Amino acid sequence: MELRAIALDLDGTLLNSAKEVSALNRAAVLRVLEKGLRVIIATARPPRSVAELLPSELLERASIVCYNGAIVRDRAAGIDEHYPMTSEVTAEVIRYCGEYLPTAHLSVEVNDKWYANRDLADGAFYHPRFRPELATYEALASRAATKILLTEYLDAEVLRERFAPLTQFVVTDGGALIQMMSPAVSKTSGILRLCGHYGIQGSKVAVFGDDHNDFDMFRMAGYSVAMGNAVQELKDIANETTASNDDDGVAIALERLLVLQQ
Repeated sequence: MELRAIALDLDGTLLNSAKEVSALNRAAVLRVLEKGLRVIIATARPPRSVAELLPSELLERASIVCYNGAIVRDRAAGIDEHYPMTSEVTAEVIRYCGEYLPTAHLSVEVNDKWYANRDLADGAFYHPRFRPELATYEALASRAATKILLTEYLDAEVLRERFAPLTQFVVTDGGALIQMMSPAVSKTSGILRLCGHYGIQGSKVAVFGDDHNDFDMFRMAGYSVAMGNAVQELKDIANETTASNDDDGVAIALERLLVLQQ
């Protein structure tokens, strides 16, 4: 198996439960880079969170897929692409939530700017250093969203039925977080856009993940590694399951894959 790129999810994968990259994981990813393979961070998080969470030596050398594929960046290669939802769909989602889900926490991300209907300091979903700019439903509906997030809602399936045809609709974090993006984006689309710039086929990519928004890239990749803490459905389709994110599972699998490349 020839690999030319490694794509890594962040939360629950490269990051441990303390939201840190362990020393072993950091060293293993650096060895991947030293071997000449591309490293792609593929995450639901916005660019500002990635910049805070990744060690500088990884941030400077890795390329980034943020917002589940809605932003694709490689500063060194001059790649900076943005794929937002349409303003019409954004407005439709916001107005529906304002009318039918008035108690839900609603966030709108617009190219790394964060707006919300009220403040929320929940470290499970957001970096604690950042706070949203508070806005009315009308103001939120006026923007073409990079991503819409909902927590504290009542029924994800009602929203899925209503908006899945218009959006990339993903439920993560044990059902606690709804994420909606343009239907044209996914982690796979972001990874393949970068690989197109690099001249790398998807079959030459190994991917690591743990949650439902990693399904599409597992089906695309030449090799897939589920974390020990991954949802069972992801383990079922993975080529292998490694240790958990708190037990350096990324480093363990990467070291073995690097040996196979020699």
